[in-house]
Amino acid sequence: MTKMLKIDVFTDVVCPWCLVGSARLDQAIAALPDDVEVVIENHPFYLDPSVPTEGVDVDEMLRQKYGRDPAEMWARVEGEAQKSGIVLDLSKQPRMFNTAKAHTITRLSKPNGNQHELANAIADAYFLDHRQINDDNVLADIAVAFGWDRGDALDAINDETELAITAQLATSAAEQGIRGVPFFVFAEKYALSGAQPDEVFRQALEKTLSEL
Repeated sequence: MTKMLKIDVFTDVVCPWCLVGSARLDQAIAALPDDVEVVIENHPFYLDPSVPTEGVDVDEMLRQKYGRDPAEMWARVEGEAQKSGIVLDLSKQPRMFNTAKAHTITRLSKPNGNQHELANAIADAYFLDHRQINDDNVLADIAVAFGWDRGDALDAINDETELAITAQLATSAAEQGIRGVPFFVFAEKYALSGAQPDEVFRQALEKTLSEL
């Protein structure tokens, strides 16, 4: 008998730890038995809601905030990414962008059943291909690859009502106590915060499945 496992995922596509955490979750899911069906729902969360549409210089922002060379901070996440098979060089993506539109197209992809894959693709475009994901055409290109009509995708990411809904959901996530991402909830019972080691993801899945 097939077991159905729901996983709620809170990430932001400009968060490098989310890139690593999502990869580790996917790897753990891929190792599950064939009789387990996993449904992932992605939820909006803004790593920094104050970032303007045109983005900010990441190097400058981090230097001002922490008074340190960003390369020192990047080295750790780049090292963890490498452990998960991701070749990540954060110096090649100089800007952090506002992610309201990226979250909106992801949220509206729920009926297509590929929210998680779309969010991963946007994050890959940002971190690995160094694309400007604040650009409507870049987001539309990615959305088309996941079943969207191009015109519909452009309309969706510029719909003020939908953008407002996304913003409210991101605010609600923070109000519910989620202070950082990535954040994962398994079967509405167990929560996991951060890009934990592979073994932690496997244990979380095993424990949750044992109680279904």
